[in-house]
Amino acid sequence: FLSIHCPATPQTTHLLDRERINRLPDGAVVVNTARGAVVDDDALIEALERGKLFAAGLDVFNNEPDIHPRYRTLSNTFLLPHIGSATVETRDAMGFRVLANLDAFFSGREPPDRVI
Repeated sequence: FLSIHCPATPQTTHLLDRERINRLPDGAVVVNTARGAVVDDDALIEALERGKLFAAGLDVFNNEPDIHPRYRTLSNTFLLPHIGSATVETRDAMGFRVLANLDAFFSGREPPDRVI
């Protein structure tokens, strides 16, 4: 298994490319819950089609919400709609964060997550 967890930066764009995919053991499974740009779609699709990789689980995609159309033709690919963080605990924490920002704003304080 290779599970990818990193930000999308100029240094990580296509971090998982054809060369690195070919270094993985045959039959490996790739899971990407990081960012779509971290994976070279064409290289991943090619490896899935030729059986180099057993499967891929993708929660993020280049050019979301558009998904590379070839992914939809693969029976060994599991596509999720960017819900990797969708747990009850995470959603509760997001809600409490909103409340903390509203409380700060209406109390005349700087909101912790101010967006300009």
